[in-house]
Amino acid sequence: QVRLVESGGGLVQPGGSLRLSCAAFGIVFETNTMGWYRQTPGNQRELVASITSLGDITYADRVKGRFTISRDNAKLTVYLQMNSVKPEDTAVYYCNAESQSTKSQRWGQGTQVTISS
Repeated sequence: QVRLVESGGGLVQPGGSLRLSCAAFGIVFETNTMGWYRQTPGNQRELVASITSLGDITYADRVKGRFTISRDNAKLTVYLQMNSVKPEDTAVYYCNAESQSTKSQRWGQGTQVTISS
């Protein structure tokens, strides 16, 4: 059974840091591009960052220089290090796995991140 399990969300003050983790089960992790997306009420889900199996990384302009995505293929886990967070980073963050061969996608259940003083 394919599962993506996110953890690490919570309440953080502006300017603080947070690290999200996503553990993958039931997929061939090494052949998937892993990504983090976020969504706020009434808005479409948007890409935050993604990393291919070769380590090629894409960031949304709004998080460049503040967020860092990484993956540990041995632990089947992808991370999102969030630094210098802003209130506008508040959203539900979703982990995504996209097969590089079939382009099929899997989603996690989401984790709430709230940036507030």
